[in-house]
Amino acid sequence: MQNRIKRVAPGSPLRRKGVKPGWELLSVNGTPVTDVLDYRFYTYDAHLSLEFLTPEGGRKRVVVDKPEGADPGLEFETYLMDRPRSCANRCRFCFIDQNPPGMRRSLYFKDDDARLSFLMGCYITLTNLSARELDRIAALRISPINVSVHATDPLVRRTLLGNPRAGECLALMRRLAAAGIEMNCQIVCCPGLNDGAVLLRTLDDLRSLYPAVHSISVVPVGLTRHREGLPELRAFTPDLAAETLDAVARFGAQSLEELGTRLAFCADELYLLAGRPLPPDGWYEGYPQLENGVGMLRLTETEFSEALSSAGEADGAPFSIATGVAAAPLLEELLARAKEKFANLDGRVYTIHNRFYGESVTVAGLLTGGDLIAQLRGKPLGARLLIPAEMLRTEEVDFLDGVTLSEAAAALGVPVYPVASFGGALCGAMLGRLPDIPVPAAQPEETEYYPYRSAGTGEGKENYA
Repeated sequence: MQNRIKRVAPGSPLRRKGVKPGWELLSVNGTPVTDVLDYRFYTYDAHLSLEFLTPEGGRKRVVVDKPEGADPGLEFETYLMDRPRSCANRCRFCFIDQNPPGMRRSLYFKDDDARLSFLMGCYITLTNLSARELDRIAALRISPINVSVHATDPLVRRTLLGNPRAGECLALMRRLAAAGIEMNCQIVCCPGLNDGAVLLRTLDDLRSLYPAVHSISVVPVGLTRHREGLPELRAFTPDLAAETLDAVARFGAQSLEELGTRLAFCADELYLLAGRPLPPDGWYEGYPQLENGVGMLRLTETEFSEALSSAGEADGAPFSIATGVAAAPLLEELLARAKEKFANLDGRVYTIHNRFYGESVTVAGLLTGGDLIAQLRGKPLGARLLIPAEMLRTEEVDFLDGVTLSEAAAALGVPVYPVASFGGALCGAMLGRLPDIPVPAAQPEETEYYPYRSAGTGEGKENYA
């Protein structure tokens, strides 16, 4: 069963009560538990009566008292205590459909699960939610959730998502808003399909749901070179990017005047493509859409400047930084600032072009180990190479193409350090404040390494790390 216990945390209330791995959780305070949302919701209370099924087939009732909201300490064999719900759409712009063959199996799975939206920040389309599931979201107050809207015009959304249920989006969002569910919204903008007047209608419709709609991101469609057999889509041009920025800025100014918030924000990539400077730190109103690449570069710059102003010294060891095309100019600027303060700082930035997905993909988080090795082999890298932590899976410590961090370090002949996606970590890594256990270039198989990694799993990482 999916609710079989894998681990009971040491020192937890249930560990002290004798609950063991292998038991299955059946109910909490008399309510059956079907998945992780039930578990989180019903174990919030201070007094719990839990029923378990043991491997021998017996039933055990365990009563515990704990601080309200504290985790009772159970870890299950699957994160959701259930299978993730797959996507029922055939989106014209789906990035997963643009993956080349031969990658690890998990990269081809399309999730569209409200539970992952609440727990991990994933975006959902609402097309596979039943009436019962909507009622449960309202009853359990699953909030906030992240919604991939793209368009509120029913015909346009059905066309974009390739699903006849896609046109119900706005009605479903109104139901969620009436239940007090907060939503962050995403619009993947495809030139000629949901830009221009369609985009303005979508923004206006979403604004009508404020404050339930808490924020909106407008991100450009991502196109790889692997689009054989897929619908034709147009890429953004600098002029189209500028037009979109202007339209969203006008909408934001009106929203700020009427609601006290801009509500909608454009991804960093649109500013870079249009050749425009990024807005100042205060523009982003606390950065509600970082995981969609909205304001990540500005936040990195702000955090880096703060860290640099109080930094004590640099170790002076030569180093290099590898990043994507989008973030490279900012990284070069930040490195230049650090060199102005520390005369002994010896570093350089290398821009890695994405040959794997195609050079139109410029974000650092989608670079591969193969591209990193091919473009840096034989280059002067110094005593350490800094890379974005988002290039790697946390547990397996490998890149999208399956190359491991240890293999990359061995191929390049230099220790490689994944750096977390905030400016303070970047500043520290430049100055020599590094993880305790690097990946050695000579004997990578002998060292276990746990890279830093930021929370969240969103798309569009317009950031260094």
